[in-house]
Amino acid sequence: MISKSTLLHLRIPFSYFLFPVFMFALASSPTLYMSRAIWVFVILHFFLYPSSNGYNSYFDKDTKSIGGLKNPPPVEKNLYFVSLFFEFIGLIFACTKVSVLFGFLLFIYGLASKAYSHPSIRLKKYPIIGWLVTGFFQGGYIFFTSYLALNDIDLHTALKVEVLIPSFLSSLFLWGNYPMTQVYQHEEDKKRGDNTLSLALGIKGTFLFSSIFLVLSVIGFESFLITFYNATIALAFGLSVLPVGIFFGYWIFKVFVDITYSNYSYTIAYNFISATSLNLFFVYLLFFRDSVSFI
Repeated sequence: MISKSTLLHLRIPFSYFLFPVFMFALASSPTLYMSRAIWVFVILHFFLYPSSNGYNSYFDKDTKSIGGLKNPPPVEKNLYFVSLFFEFIGLIFACTKVSVLFGFLLFIYGLASKAYSHPSIRLKKYPIIGWLVTGFFQGGYIFFTSYLALNDIDLHTALKVEVLIPSFLSSLFLWGNYPMTQVYQHEEDKKRGDNTLSLALGIKGTFLFSSIFLVLSVIGFESFLITFYNATIALAFGLSVLPVGIFFGYWIFKVFVDITYSNYSYTIAYNFISATSLNLFFVYLLFFRDSVSFI
């Protein structure tokens, strides 16, 4: 029986904030095998991500707000085993319902996730490496892995420019967004000795750093969409991320006046607006682009 504390620390609803990467891969796929799409979605968002969340929570033992939990309950010992069990079930489903290659790639993701949290390695202590690894695996790696699984293709077939560019763009966006998820955790991170990138940059430095990467990612997305799709779709993307830019600009203004606005509530609001805007655009891309077949 999973306790309430353990279930909360799995933070299943928090998977919504990573949903745009899967949606981007789905919207970019030329052939959509609906049964595979459902399995890939379920495996990632109900098993892989919750496993990673729980594993991270077990070793962090946060007492203040974390992603998806404003007031986290005390961590219980069974969280460690439940997180591994969720990963195991996810890998079994990946291998049997999608492909062995998909399962293997998710196993590699799990190792990277553990390296980020486990005290013997704890990449979270290293600002640049931790930032690079997180953005790569949660962004481009998941896009590439999802695309490969959704289209039932091998590694060699997936190594093409129309897959590698959006993979990179996924990471570029995560490299801009990820420091923002750490901006309200400085006190906890400092207490544990975790020198995250946000802590190293400082609060105002984090906002400026993320601004640069988010602008670069928007430019990259627009260039990709114009090149591989058309100007109408590129315009739709610009309109879809406009609320994100407006809220982010408003938030920066508030923080530079009063640093206390770099808090959990504003971070979650920003993440929700960002994820929702991107998800809506990728739904639009999925149904209004040319040459997509549903099977």
